[in-house]
Amino acid sequence: MSNLLDDADRAKVDGRPDPSFYDSPRFVTHADDAFLARLTALYDDLLSDGDDVFDAMSSWVSHLPDRPLGRVVGHGLNEAELAENDALDEYFLQDLNADQSLPLADASFDAVLCALSVQYLQYPGAVFREFARVLRPGGVLVVSFSNRMFPTKAVRAWRERSMDERAELVSGYARAAGLAPRVVRDQPGTDPFFAVVARSN
Repeated sequence: MSNLLDDADRAKVDGRPDPSFYDSPRFVTHADDAFLARLTALYDDLLSDGDDVFDAMSSWVSHLPDRPLGRVVGHGLNEAELAENDALDEYFLQDLNADQSLPLADASFDAVLCALSVQYLQYPGAVFREFARVLRPGGVLVVSFSNRMFPTKAVRAWRERSMDERAELVSGYARAAGLAPRVVRDQPGTDPFFAVVARSN
């Protein structure tokens, strides 16, 4: 099994450009409350006061712990959702399936977070290399996911894998970017909790 995607793996049922799908804001959460509480607790364990954070593929809420962080930058596809997110100091819009180069400086963040969205990436190798590039030495990447998705926009490689296979897929993305991953598994509520936590060198 390849950890990165070929043309068949990255295929989506809905092949329209992603910005058209996300044009209307969705002020909902994409996992149950127990999952989100577990995610915030994991962030609290991994983040330190003053850390600069990049919240990739973000939305109207970032699930960050109540602690003094440094600069928090968000990214997404819907401006109304990002504008509503009071955890963000700044944000930008970008379709990572069309352009994987992030407009961020090298080694500028202590943490890169990607919650409940990795299943939509068609070019994860390039995106994870960018995540690794913007991380400072010793920084952490946290990619969380459950069994929910927009099935028409998730890539085929994700749709056809089990949860454990998805964890290995994401771990492979991280390893290919030069990061050292481990998998956190939990069942805090109805939705299974998975997170790949990967450190930079």
